[in-house]
Amino acid sequence: MNDLQPQTLVLIPLLAVLAPLFARGLGRWVRVPVVVFELVLGILIGPAVLGWVGESAFIELMADFGLATLFFVAGTEIEFGAFRGRLGRRASLGWMLSLGAGILAVLLLTPWEAAVVIGIALSSTALGTLLPVLRDAGELKTPFGQAVGAVGALGEFGPLIAISLFLGSRDIGLSTLVLLLFMLIAGLAIWLAFRIPHGAMHQAVSATLHTSGQFAIRVILLILGGLISVSVLLDLDFLLGAFAAGIVWRLIMRDADESDREAVESKVEAVAFGFLVPIFFIYTGVTFDLEALLADPILFLGLPIVLVALFVIRGLPSMLASPVGSTGKERLAMAFMGATGLPIIVAVTSIGLDEGILSTVQAALLVGGGMLSVLLFPLIAMRLRGERAARVAPTLDDMA
Repeated sequence: MNDLQPQTLVLIPLLAVLAPLFARGLGRWVRVPVVVFELVLGILIGPAVLGWVGESAFIELMADFGLATLFFVAGTEIEFGAFRGRLGRRASLGWMLSLGAGILAVLLLTPWEAAVVIGIALSSTALGTLLPVLRDAGELKTPFGQAVGAVGALGEFGPLIAISLFLGSRDIGLSTLVLLLFMLIAGLAIWLAFRIPHGAMHQAVSATLHTSGQFAIRVILLILGGLISVSVLLDLDFLLGAFAAGIVWRLIMRDADESDREAVESKVEAVAFGFLVPIFFIYTGVTFDLEALLADPILFLGLPIVLVALFVIRGLPSMLASPVGSTGKERLAMAFMGATGLPIIVAVTSIGLDEGILSTVQAALLVGGGMLSVLLFPLIAMRLRGERAARVAPTLDDMA
């Protein structure tokens, strides 16, 4: 903690408080996810503008915890029924088309390794950003909402698999074997989630919900830490373990009393979205290389290009998963929802920078384009969905 500046311990929580207030205030005119304000405020206090906060190994570690909890929550939101039949096939096909189109499009301009990194980033969907929007609009259980959930799940889980296969230090054959080993271990955890005596587990959860025992949260931390450790030991991206941990916990609690399940979800969301996730997005803003873009203002023209690329490469294939009988506007709304991406973009560009595959300018352009997609695409999509979505009042839940 030698590199931790004391003011950081005040400024980051302060910005975490201000971001939802700004989002709520502006929400009278336009819905803007909280994550956008967290990123922008992080840029403001970072080295590129005010210089009040710099890079810190301790805050970076906390930010990694935030990203892990974000993917854990995304894993708990997976609706497995959405992957059966037509919807599952079309969502999977749409993501594979996105990945292939992204790599091929960029391969014309960059070397193979950079094309893979950028292609994976462009094939992602920010499921964590879209779920609160769908929930607030009453769309979560509709055919449209289920289709968006399937597209988003593939847009988060697919890139994690691709990262593990293509961005590790091993050749793809060995990477595949290691990935299969991880899936075997995760499958064992899922099998145990089915086999454990749920009655006793749920009783322990219920009995400690409002005591210092907090059994559910402790079990979640054990599952999360265990699967993240496995992924790290296997030299896979730790987000894969976090995502799998969310799936395991969802299966453990699937038959629990609804009130207990909602109480645990509330506690998890409080820890994730009230504490750790804001640190991740604010620190991402702090480390955002705005100076690289300011050094050559013409590079700002690349931001709308990235935005268009996200829509064409990820958005258009997402339309394949549109519910049967969808209108043209509904299919277009599906495209905008599928093209909304940021957390995976941040994660992939960070790996690209660490491995020396991407330049800081390329990373800044991708993250900047992702920020614009989060700002614009869900808003456009819900407007296209019609009056019901437009009538929903913004809440403090509008976040990554």
